[in-house]
Amino acid sequence: MLTARFKLLDLKAGDRVLDLGCGEGRHVHGLHMIGGLDVVGVDLDEPSLEKAQVGLDTLPDSTGGSTRFQKADATALDFEDNSFDAVICSEVLEHLPDYDAALQEIRRVLKPGGKLCISVPHAWPERICWNLAPPPDGYPYQPGGHIRIFDEVDLKHSVVRRGFKLFRRHHAHGLHAPYWWLKCLFWSRQDDHPLIKTYHNFLVWDLMKKPLLTRALDAILSPIMGKSLVLYFTAGDKT
Repeated sequence: MLTARFKLLDLKAGDRVLDLGCGEGRHVHGLHMIGGLDVVGVDLDEPSLEKAQVGLDTLPDSTGGSTRFQKADATALDFEDNSFDAVICSEVLEHLPDYDAALQEIRRVLKPGGKLCISVPHAWPERICWNLAPPPDGYPYQPGGHIRIFDEVDLKHSVVRRGFKLFRRHHAHGLHAPYWWLKCLFWSRQDDHPLIKTYHNFLVWDLMKKPLLTRALDAILSPIMGKSLVLYFTAGDKT
């Protein structure tokens, strides 16, 4: 389930791409399948990186490219300045106490003219999740969980003032918001509640089969209640 639209990153053979906070590697795996790219996925969570590597090992070799994972802190990256042509940071900033430090690091490692894709939870569906899940153990109270709800204007300003220019935005995963509402509503039974299981099975079926009806429904719902807000920027020259 990809959130970033790779075609908007203007990728070409030989480009180096960083997935910052790659989790279990969904975007890295997708980039690997394009071929011809040097892809690096970084995350702090070692179990997620292990799962990402297992997933990568099941894929064909990347023709003319390379793909790897490594442990790294988003606020202190071990890469040289201007070392990437594109950066993806999907569903990460809402977890970070100092997300501005992560933006500074992205700016540092991204080449002038490079593309940046950032996604965060869409504010109003996310706010419903926070309201439905009870303290002290619910959705927004999990260790390493979401610690803020982003206002789109504030987020854009935070990125633009780092020397980026916004060129595209969209919302994604219109069918997924109800699933998370159900998980939050029945938080204590999220692993075995029949409604959650049924909706999860529906999402898996949709992901695998991609029927025209649900694809059309997702396209209609995403601008309204898409689970993710996705923003695309171009890095300006560094002074």
